[in-house]
Amino acid sequence: MQRSSSCTWVRGLLEMFASRGVDVPWLVRTAEIAPERVENPDERFTADEVSRLWELAVERSGDCTLGMDRALTLRHVNFDVVGYAMLSSPDLRSALQAFARYLALISDAATFQVVAADQDGAWLELGHTGNTRPVPRQRFAYGMLGMLTLSQWLTRRDVQPLAVEFKFPPPPERGAYAVAFGCPVAFDCHENRMLLAAADLQTALPSRNPGMLALHQQVMEERLARLGHANISYRVTSEIVRRLHRGEPRREQVAASLALADRTLQRRLHAENTSFQQLLDDARRELAGKYLADARYSLCEVADLLGFGDSSNFFRACRRWFGMPPGQYREQVALHPATA
Repeated sequence: MQRSSSCTWVRGLLEMFASRGVDVPWLVRTAEIAPERVENPDERFTADEVSRLWELAVERSGDCTLGMDRALTLRHVNFDVVGYAMLSSPDLRSALQAFARYLALISDAATFQVVAADQDGAWLELGHTGNTRPVPRQRFAYGMLGMLTLSQWLTRRDVQPLAVEFKFPPPPERGAYAVAFGCPVAFDCHENRMLLAAADLQTALPSRNPGMLALHQQVMEERLARLGHANISYRVTSEIVRRLHRGEPRREQVAASLALADRTLQRRLHAENTSFQQLLDDARRELAGKYLADARYSLCEVADLLGFGDSSNFFRACRRWFGMPPGQYREQVALHPATA
C-alpha cells in the first residue's frame, strides 16, 4: 500500500519552511517534486517525499530545531475538514478519537491513537509507516507539537502535557524540546507519545455542536470513500499496524475497536475477498521491509515490533516473504536499496 500525505498538509509544511527563510522553490526542485503538484489540492505526497523535504529543509536552514515552535505549528499546521469535525466534538478526548478515525484524510502515512494511562489520563501516540528512508526526528517533533497546539486551540485553554517521549536517541539540541513542550522530554523510548491529564481530556469544547458534528462526519466518510480508505480492509490494517508492537493483535480485539462483532468483521472481510490473517501477514511484510532497511533496529527488535513472540517464526516469515532470512535481506537492501 502506497502511504501518502495530503497536499493541504504539505503546503502548510512548505509555508512553515518559507517562514524560517528556506528557499521553497529550491527545496521542491531538489526533492524532485514537480511544482504543479504542490498547487493541485487533490495531490498526495508519499511518505518518503515528505521526509526528503524535511531533510533538505533542515540542511538548507542549518537549524536542527526547525519547527520546534508552538507559534509555527499554530500558524501553519492545517488539519483541513478534520479540524472542524474535532471542533464540533463534545470534549477533547472525543475530538482526539475523531482525529484518529479520520487521520487518513490528512495522511495515511501517519498513525495516531489515544491510549489510556493511570489516573484516567491518556497517551497520544504518534507514528509513521509506509516509508523506506528514516523519518527525520524534526518531523516527529513537529507532528507532536502540532497535536499539542491543536488541543489548545480546541479547548481554548492552556493545555500542558505531563510528559513527552520519543523513540530516537537524545539529540544535541534536546534542551529545545523541553522548552517547546514545557515538560520533561525523554528519548530512546518505545513510543513517540505525549501524556495529557484527565482534566484536559474531559474539557468540554466551547464549539461543541452535535448537528454540525454529524454533518462533518458525513463529509469525511464520503472523502474516505473517494480515497478508497472506507473499506473494512483498510481500517483493519490500520488497527493492526497500531497494535503490532505490543504483540500479535487478536481479531476479536480489532473487531471491538471498530465497534463490530467478530463474526460481522469476518463476514465483511470475506466480502472484500480477504481475511484478518491475510491482512496481518501483509502488514507485517510491509513493515518488515521498512524496519530491516533501518540498521538502527536489531533483528530481535524487528521481530518484537512485528509482534512475533518467537524469533524463529519471524525468520520463517522472512523466508516466505523475501526468499531469504532477515539478515541476508538486510545485506541485500544495503547493497541494492532501490531494488529492495
